[in-house]
Amino acid sequence: MTIHHSAVALPDNRGIAARLRQHQRYHQDDKGWIDIAYHYAVDRNGNIFALRDTAIAGDTATDYDTEGHFLVLCEGDFDQETVSQAQLNGAALIFAWAAKQFGITTSTLASHKEVTPVTSCPGATLESHMVSGDLKGRIDDVIATGFSLSRTPDQEANTIVAAIEAGTR
Repeated sequence: MTIHHSAVALPDNRGIAARLRQHQRYHQDDKGWIDIAYHYAVDRNGNIFALRDTAIAGDTATDYDTEGHFLVLCEGDFDQETVSQAQLNGAALIFAWAAKQFGITTSTLASHKEVTPVTSCPGATLESHMVSGDLKGRIDDVIATGFSLSRTPDQEANTIVAAIEAGTR
């Protein structure tokens, strides 16, 4: 399980859907990848977005082999911004789901920087939650207390995205 950041500040969370579409266009059109590089994304309010099918390995502009990695993007520039508690909790939830779904332990959690030191990703403030063990602890807590996570039907998902874009979620 590998955590990333976009290295681009998102000044207003209402722009998250447009930002994810922008990432997808860049990854497909400029990089030539099959889809957006990541499997899931988490916005600053803790909303989780399904991106690339987990059956397909992610992509990276660096030199590590993404085969077998579950890639999560926390949207923002965490060399410039502070990661929110809601975003950390959302990341913990999706990583807990992945641990259960794929039968892996939280000991597999790593930052992009840990798997290839040529990058500063996921940014200093998010990396500090990795180094301190805070994110792993949150994931372990979610697993221990139990959780429910299911894919939202398309129509309901469209309503949720509209609420996010309106700034009401």
